[in-house]
Amino acid sequence: MSRIASSARIHPLAVVDDGAVIGENVSIGPFCTVGPEVVLKDDVQLVSHAVVNGKTEIGRGSKIHPMAVIGGVSQSLHEAGADSTLTIGENCTMREGVTINTGTVGGGGKTVVGNNCLLLANSHVAHDCILGSGIIMSNNVMLAGHVKVGDHAILGGGCAVHQFGRIGRNAFIGGLSAVNYDVIPYGMLNGNPGILAGLNVVGMTRAGIERATIHRVRRAFKQIFEGEGNIRTNAAAIRDEYADCPEVMEILNFIAADSDRALSSPFRGKA
Repeated sequence: MSRIASSARIHPLAVVDDGAVIGENVSIGPFCTVGPEVVLKDDVQLVSHAVVNGKTEIGRGSKIHPMAVIGGVSQSLHEAGADSTLTIGENCTMREGVTINTGTVGGGGKTVVGNNCLLLANSHVAHDCILGSGIIMSNNVMLAGHVKVGDHAILGGGCAVHQFGRIGRNAFIGGLSAVNYDVIPYGMLNGNPGILAGLNVVGMTRAGIERATIHRVRRAFKQIFEGEGNIRTNAAAIRDEYADCPEVMEILNFIAADSDRALSSPFRGKA
């Protein structure tokens, strides 16, 4: 049996399968489909013609526009139909034609989207992606499987991110860019293949980072990517110098972390 709050508004032309959990003040418009394992938290809105399937939980206040398919089965060739989940946080907006897939057993079994994310028309989040909060994905952005995106990253229209790629917090990806390799926090990447063009200074300023700190991060960026050694050696060499600067340390820790992808750089595209 479904658990449907008394204040929920469900259009008579919508289909809500038995077993779904529908919170207070949820609005489900005409021609929407809600699967039997779906949980819609309070104040969620499905405008019309939206599909929510799978073992999917949609956080409070999120809004799904027409033709979006949320919680679809993974497109991975290794998908075996095993139990997997999709969790979307609060106050997220999924515009027309957005697709977000559940996870796979081999990838940990879960896809996660944080709070306050904006996914514009026809953007795609594949299986086992982990997205932070405050992310903006412009029209037609494509995330392959297992991608990780940090808080407040902005991805320009039509960019594509390679599977297992990482995009750091407050990074900016230019429109139509090919993100073949990891992008450091606060990095700005453009082109095909994507080249690290410097720091997302505008984003850092909007995030409230002080000018003096931005100058220190710029200096560290030059030491890392223009130093005599390779990137990881250069990064390790300046750790003590910037131990009191959380923003630089975040970049250094990102570089030092294990990854399936190389690092984007200003020169060769990767390092």
